[in-house]
Amino acid sequence: MIHNEQNTRNLTMLTDYYQINMMYVHFKNDLLDKEVVFDVYFRKNPCGSGYSIFAGLEQVVEYIQNLRFTKEDVDYLASVHKYDPDFLQYLLEFRFTGEIWAVPEGTVVFPNEPILKVRTNVIEAQLIETAILNIINHQTLIATKASRVVYAADGDPVLEFGLRRAQGPDAGIYGARAAYIGGVSATSNVLAGKMFSIPIRGTHAHAYVQSYSSELEAFMAFAQSFPDNVSLLVDTYDTLKSGVPNAIKTFKIMKEKLGDNFKNYGIRLDSGDLAYLSKQARKMLDEAGFPEAKIVASNDLDEELIRDLKLQGAKIDIWGVGTNLITSSDCPSLGGVYKLVAEKEGDQFIPKIKISENPEKITTPGCKKVVRFYDRTTKKAILDLIMLEDEPIPQDDFIAFDPVNIWKKKVVRNFVAKELLVPIFQSGRLVYNLPSLEEIRNHAKQELNMLSEEIKRLHNPHIYHVDLSKKLWDLKYQLLNQERKR
Repeated sequence: MIHNEQNTRNLTMLTDYYQINMMYVHFKNDLLDKEVVFDVYFRKNPCGSGYSIFAGLEQVVEYIQNLRFTKEDVDYLASVHKYDPDFLQYLLEFRFTGEIWAVPEGTVVFPNEPILKVRTNVIEAQLIETAILNIINHQTLIATKASRVVYAADGDPVLEFGLRRAQGPDAGIYGARAAYIGGVSATSNVLAGKMFSIPIRGTHAHAYVQSYSSELEAFMAFAQSFPDNVSLLVDTYDTLKSGVPNAIKTFKIMKEKLGDNFKNYGIRLDSGDLAYLSKQARKMLDEAGFPEAKIVASNDLDEELIRDLKLQGAKIDIWGVGTNLITSSDCPSLGGVYKLVAEKEGDQFIPKIKISENPEKITTPGCKKVVRFYDRTTKKAILDLIMLEDEPIPQDDFIAFDPVNIWKKKVVRNFVAKELLVPIFQSGRLVYNLPSLEEIRNHAKQELNMLSEEIKRLHNPHIYHVDLSKKLWDLKYQLLNQERKR
């Protein structure tokens, strides 16, 4: 169920100006009925990852459902160019009438395979490109980054703390949503919590401690106000000489007052050598009789630093990750693209190919499907095969080959096959039941469990096979050879 606050949002004008101009040229040349197929895919996993997690589909659905130009929109466009009145009237009556397929949100995906497919008239297809890429590129990037951070934490809860460093409100809100899909346990973002029912967590700031006459007074005031969730920031003055001892004093007072009902409490470290400080703090807490006190750490964390801290034996129970997660600072964009792959002529779609001096930018033509093969015994994903729509899915052992290094071959045996793209819109109508965010998050977790550890490792991951069927490979190279002769 889509939240009402989101469901009314009209992002029709969230497009590049050249999309409007291309629509206008198509309109003037009577191409309203020209049907086309576009694929959405990306060429490279972000952050050095061996996989990506597809996110943002729900927001794409909301965008398509609310796709309509208002009179104010059309008046604005009329003010920037003297478009024909018939075109402006067409915009006022504009609705999406086509078809969209996509992989379910939370699905693990890989470079160069279609993750969303659009089939509609060329004018509609042109308009929706920018917004679809904007939504999917951002949320897929953050979901993937979050997954890597959670993987590094190795079972410890990860909290998303990045709102104040996000590139604007939308990046903070939808970044929190994507991070939750990627596996974080909670967010500090209250609006994201309200909109998406994500658990919210938070402690207090250094300024809060400074506003009291003593650190102990500040801790006691906080603990008495939130006796069921006492998390104290201990590095305002001196972590080991002041912060932790005053936290222990607070815990003792609260324990005397509440007895066994005082059980959800801990400290937060936000500066200094987190490995050393956490070890010393853990020792002090244990010796004082508080072994169940949790230690939360923050301070410019990412998957690399979390992994190193764990290797150093840091005594950290919960990780608060902000800037480096919400901005994916080491890889701040996902290069998803939207490419024409077929045009309808008569009763059939004719495959189209884009050729480039850069080999990675050569497109794979035709109306396609993506099939994932799983080992029947281990349940692990073996490879993905991109096939033409009308090809039968293999039922028996077959040989797959690398579409670039074709001498690299793999015999696929004892498998179960699953087609990944599912219908979302048909004839402009939503035909897909949107899952809840919790269901999406669980799906992502299950998907990751079907990957080998070699693919999930942080550095130099094993490259997962995404191959082309022989028929599709032949078509691609046939078109390449045809184009060379022009």
